[in-house]
Amino acid sequence: MLVTIYTDGSARGNPDGPGGYGTVLQFVDSAGTLHERELSCGYVRTTNNRMELMAAIAGLEALNRPCQIELYSDSQYLVNAFSQHWIDGWQKKGWKRSGNEPVKNVDLWKRLLAAMEPHEVHFHWVKGHAGHPGNERCDQLATAAADGTKLLVDPGV
Repeated sequence: MLVTIYTDGSARGNPDGPGGYGTVLQFVDSAGTLHERELSCGYVRTTNNRMELMAAIAGLEALNRPCQIELYSDSQYLVNAFSQHWIDGWQKKGWKRSGNEPVKNVDLWKRLLAAMEPHEVHFHWVKGHAGHPGNERCDQLATAAADGTKLLVDPGV
């Protein structure tokens, strides 16, 4: 099954302000009917990069069987980690970057890798705030979640 996932993260006062993510999942069934699901959540204190990762994680964790995924994000941090194989190097170095600095957000990178495991995931970068309908909707969901009243605590911050 082919699933398209659009993602976006938002943080007000980045870093350490309230933030949220928005995710839109879409697939077309065998009858040609489009099915769509929207996910979002807000956090009291977080960063934009953490919310970008959480958007992808939420979309992948919402799936209940292995799928082929086309995942679209305006986060170069997320997309380049896979397209430029940063994640492979980080893992080989024990989650260290160049200069032996620790990789940020390791908790979420590990969670993302686990969520990706049953799927075939292809990452695509889209320019943010450029009129892409999926990205624009995710931005609306993410900012509304960040501005919401039922905010969770991000344990990684």
